[in-house]
Parts: sequence; C-alpha cells; structure tokens
Amino acid sequence: MADVFREVDEELRHEHYAKLWQKYGRYVIVLAVFIVVGTAANVGWREYVRAAREADGAQFAAAVELFAAGKSSEAATAFAGLVADGGDGYPTLAALQQAAALASGGDQQGAIAIYDRLAKTADSDLLQGLARLLGALSALDGAAVGEVERRLAPLLAGQSPWRYSAREVAALAAQQGGKLDEAKKLFTELADDAGAPAGIRARAAEMLAALGGAS
Repeated sequence: MADVFREVDEELRHEHYAKLWQKYGRYVIVLAVFIVVGTAANVGWREYVRAAREADGAQFAAAVELFAAGKSSEAATAFAGLVADGGDGYPTLAALQQAAALASGGDQQGAIAIYDRLAKTADSDLLQGLARLLGALSALDGAAVGEVERRLAPLLAGQSPWRYSAREVAALAAQQGGKLDEAKKLFTELADDAGAPAGIRARAAEMLAALGGAS
C-alpha cells in the first residue's frame, strides 16, 4: 500500500492530472470512502458502544474482518443483516459500511442509494452530512458536474463540519467535467485557506500544481 501512495505522489508531481485520474481515479475514490467511513465508524462506535448488544458487536466485527479481507460481497451481506436487525446504533454504522462494501465491489449505484437514504434518516446531523458527502463522492465517477454540486450544496453553505471535504469534492467534480478554470479556483481557495485541515490544503496544492497552477 505504501508503494502505491509513493507512486501516486510521484505522478502527481510529474504528470498531468487527467492521466493520473484515468489510472487511479476509481481506486482513489474508493480508498477515500474507506478512510472517511472508518473515521465516522470510530466516532459512532464511541457514541454507541456502551449500549451496544454483544451479539451485534460480534456480527459487526466479523463483517469488518470480511471487508478487510477483500470479501466485499460477503461483507455487504453481513452488514445488511445488521442494518435490518441490529440495535443501539448499529444499523446506521452498518449501513455506512455496507455502502462502502458495495462501492468496493463495483456497485456504485447501490452504494449511492444507501447514502441517499442515510442523508435523510441517519441518527445525527453529522452522520447525515457524512452520508451526503459520500454520496457525492461515489457519484463523482461518471456523474454530471451539476449532479455532484446538487448533492454537495447543503454542505458547502454555512459551517458544516464537512464543508472543506465538500469543497475538495466540488473541485474534483469541476476538473472531471472539464471546467479547469473553476477547478483551479477551488483548489487555490482550499490551498490558501488557513482554516482548512492540513491534509486537504496539501492535496489541494498538489492538485493545483498538477493542473498547471492558478489560472
């Protein structure tokens, strides 16, 4: 895995972004989904663990192991069982992981459908925002720019905790749609925003350099 990241980093610095996206785009999207979902799952786990049932915990752990082993279809089925029958917060966490497993197995539309449902029904505003962000991220590969922007709109306004990630996805959507000037503008704003997380600022600067700098 470390070798993959080194290769991506090297190509970001030496090749046009479009070529890199063609080679790594789907992998990067799926990996980003894993990272964000994993973070959310850890947050959710702390919120729910005291009340969680032992059987649900064992089932969830087993499903996570299947996912980690690359058995996406089996993991999706296992998470689906918890979505239907789990208690004490597990259905929401399991649904997020089920969507990630479906995306990993190539079923982007199935994943998006779950994210869209969670964006309306998840247990908290934080998780609803996360679901909306992940839905936009999953739709990025092949969706029209306007569709991605529509999904991101509630996160880009105000002080959503996901606003910086949403701006990053919006910049990627602009680039994907051939709107390079808009993409450069968005990446420049992110790279220069002192309030943005360091990782997002660093990625924005790399993407801006790969696109030839500010317009």
